[in-house]
Amino acid sequence: MSDDGQQHTGHERVPSRQRRRFPGISSRAYEHPADRSALVALRKLSGFDTVFKALSGLLPERSLRLLFLSDSVRVSERQFQHLHDMLLDACYILDLEKVPPMYVNQDPQPNAMCIGLDEPIIVVTTGLVELLDEEEMRAVVGHEVGHALSGHSVYRTILLFLTNLALKVAWIPLGNFAIMAIITALREWFRKSELSADRAGLLVGQDVRASMRGLMKIAGGNHLHEMNVDAFLEQAEEYESGGDLRDSVLKILNVLPRSHPFATIRAAELKKWAESRDFQRIMDGHYPRRDEDKDTSVSDSFRESAASYASEVKTSKDPLMKLVSDLAGGAGDLGGRVRRGFDGFRSPPPAQEGPTDAPQEG
Repeated sequence: MSDDGQQHTGHERVPSRQRRRFPGISSRAYEHPADRSALVALRKLSGFDTVFKALSGLLPERSLRLLFLSDSVRVSERQFQHLHDMLLDACYILDLEKVPPMYVNQDPQPNAMCIGLDEPIIVVTTGLVELLDEEEMRAVVGHEVGHALSGHSVYRTILLFLTNLALKVAWIPLGNFAIMAIITALREWFRKSELSADRAGLLVGQDVRASMRGLMKIAGGNHLHEMNVDAFLEQAEEYESGGDLRDSVLKILNVLPRSHPFATIRAAELKKWAESRDFQRIMDGHYPRRDEDKDTSVSDSFRESAASYASEVKTSKDPLMKLVSDLAGGAGDLGGRVRRGFDGFRSPPPAQEGPTDAPQEG
């Protein structure tokens, strides 16, 4: 492959350990249903099409490429060769014909992103490269290649641009309000897209424990001897099921300004998928192909997403989701349920209406 990211036709590299390859795999195979439905909702947002078309012509993509070319290190056979090999392996496994350019940027904050409008660019920070071991990093590279295969880089680039723009026009009340509405919708989609890309990373790395370790390190740093994957997953369980309705509302408020889901939630979601029949079918060679994408019904995809949300609400242990599920099932006394919920949703209802004591731990 040349340094500027050429097709890897004829690339017959065998990954460093034997891994399954997925010829012609469609991104539909690993995309989280919430990712697809959030993107559909985003595209229906009033004003989004206008903003998208305008920004597509205005965003300085050439400037972006020149910036990384001039102020970062491009991964190649001569620079960061181990990352170069991982990138080739990831593109080979997911059958991504054109290998995206990849850069290492000096930044102590562990991070990675896939951006670009016409063609994706992958950027990883030195903080991430120094934090993760080979197998953990392989999952991250696969994660970013998954973003590229799904076409996520376009919306990610617009999100970055609008976030910077919002800071510059914060003094214009109405203008900033309109931009923030689109940013909020983009962030909601991007958080869901991260769950999809985590799955792509697992398909590339094919080592669920390495994927778990990577997420754990992003949360707690390079102290692996002090951490435990099972205990980390228990945090996600406690986060989802603990507290009352007030905690559910606080969870929503906490996540709104974030571009990524919380690390514990990502780990739990990925483990659930790794143990699913869908994942096993992909590993056995049964998955949607790209050449079938044109025949895919948008309405069918939306129905799948809606069914996934309904199932998530029904099985969730979160107090707010339990309330929604109960009400959808015909449970009455909305006012009473909400009042009791904010006083300790899982506590037994008081014998008589009236003031209650402090909420009890569940």
